[in-house]
Amino acid sequence: MVAVAPIAYALVEGTLFPTMEKRHASILASGQFLCRVVNFAFCSYISQVIEYVIRTALDQFAAVKNVKFIPNYLGPSNLSQCALVELDSAKKVKEVRAVIVQYPFMMYGMPRPVRAHPAVAEMFDDRPVKPKRKMKCCWLEKNDPDFEVARKLENLTRKDAAEIPFMHKVHLKEEEKLAAQQAETLKVHYKKFKLIEGIMTDRTTLTLAQKYNLAVADE
Repeated sequence: MVAVAPIAYALVEGTLFPTMEKRHASILASGQFLCRVVNFAFCSYISQVIEYVIRTALDQFAAVKNVKFIPNYLGPSNLSQCALVELDSAKKVKEVRAVIVQYPFMMYGMPRPVRAHPAVAEMFDDRPVKPKRKMKCCWLEKNDPDFEVARKLENLTRKDAAEIPFMHKVHLKEEEKLAAQQAETLKVHYKKFKLIEGIMTDRTTLTLAQKYNLAVADE
């Protein structure tokens, strides 16, 4: 028979605070935090830029109070960034989101189109503990009713951990392909405008206009 090791399982259970003052303080902190969350926009798929670039892009639409980058602990350093941007009101969050949807490359994002969504409480690592709740860890034996649930969660976590590096590689390949396409398009446009500048400089357009009896401004 194969021995099955117990599984560490985290449970969230309700608990009473020892004093009423601590309970009220926790509820107050949680309420104040939720009131602040609505003023944050979650911007993802940002290129490797600094805070100044984000402020410059968004200050023309709303007052940017704070920019907090979310560290990428697992993927390579050349992956896109995510940031929580605090604005002056929830209304401005909606307006900035609409602007970014219309102009996704406004934040020095080539070849990455920036995405914006309203922030939620789970995105903040400094969020206060919910009232009447705490984290409790315990070991589950094989005969425990929650043993299979914990095992499924463990397998799902391992599956997600294996899929993340693969998805990172796919995203980077797509970005490289898009970057090459945009570079080629840029070269074509440059040649076109260079040709236009050349025929305007050597007065070829004026000669053709006189030949075909057309009125062209000599600029």
